[in-house]
Amino acid sequence: MMEVREILLSLPVDRRMVETFLQKQGLRLEEDVEYTVIAVEGERVIGTGSLSGKVLKCIAVEPALQGQGVASQILSELVNEAFRRGRKHLFIFTRPDNEKLFTPLGFSPVERLGKELVLLENWANGFVHYLVSLREHRVEEGVSGSVVVNCNPFTLGHRYLLEYAASRVNTLHVFVVEEDRSVFPTEVRFRLVQEGIRDIKNIILHRGGSYVISSATFPSYFMKEPGEGTRLYGRFDATIFGKRICPVLNITHRFVGEEPYCPVTSIYNQCLQEILPQYGVQLEIIPRLEKGGSAVSASTVRKLLANERWDEVKVLVPPTTFDFLRSKEARPIIDRLKKQPNSRH
Repeated sequence: MMEVREILLSLPVDRRMVETFLQKQGLRLEEDVEYTVIAVEGERVIGTGSLSGKVLKCIAVEPALQGQGVASQILSELVNEAFRRGRKHLFIFTRPDNEKLFTPLGFSPVERLGKELVLLENWANGFVHYLVSLREHRVEEGVSGSVVVNCNPFTLGHRYLLEYAASRVNTLHVFVVEEDRSVFPTEVRFRLVQEGIRDIKNIILHRGGSYVISSATFPSYFMKEPGEGTRLYGRFDATIFGKRICPVLNITHRFVGEEPYCPVTSIYNQCLQEILPQYGVQLEIIPRLEKGGSAVSASTVRKLLANERWDEVKVLVPPTTFDFLRSKEARPIIDRLKKQPNSRH
């Protein structure tokens, strides 16, 4: 009789069991999983699946048992756990040849990357609704460009990039990554960008939602180091942006900052260079703003904040960001930074 149960990856024997099973199916256990279940018959593992944020991943079933309801029971347990955690809009990354396992269970495709990858979601037409919400901001006249930023927090480097990009186009669409996996919460990051660019009149500010550098489209972005899937996910995110989002907003240019520090972002920039021209979008890489011979970066600001070196912070951020950092609202964030000064993004 089959049973589906949770296991603890913190236990080495359980972790090895899942890793070994996934390897046999050509998959690997990703580092960001929060919750994992296995399907067993007696002592034999016949399937597994994991939850990470709003993404169901690392799902595999023994080939001889596919189509016999094992995947359905694994998925049901993962969905129930996600709902218990308040997560309703869910995604699955899988290989296109596995898509048929999940479509009968209420998941529909968002986008595919050839024969390598397909992203599914459980909200019918969720991506279409997002695109429709963007369409009202389309500008027909002139050249439209785009920038995607995280801003953890908003620095003079970000300001320089956005100011430069805005000078190169008639309309600049700026997407703020909405995934709440940074030390500075999403709403704070969005507000700091909004306040820091108020004087640049040709910028339209957007929330990235679930489809622009999110745990659904580019999970590797939020991991500490580049892994085997970083380039694949980077190409996937670039494809969604170039193929689906750019046409809706009439975007023909995307601007990114040169990346001397973060290997994941550097790989992502390479993916953008490879993918975007296929959809008529030109990528321009902008040299980073420097202060004192070093590139201005949010990671530097976070390290300085962890040590409360306020004079050094002040020369790296706009006045609006600095005012926030000195406020009572920022105190819990700075306290967290003291405990994790080397956090990514």
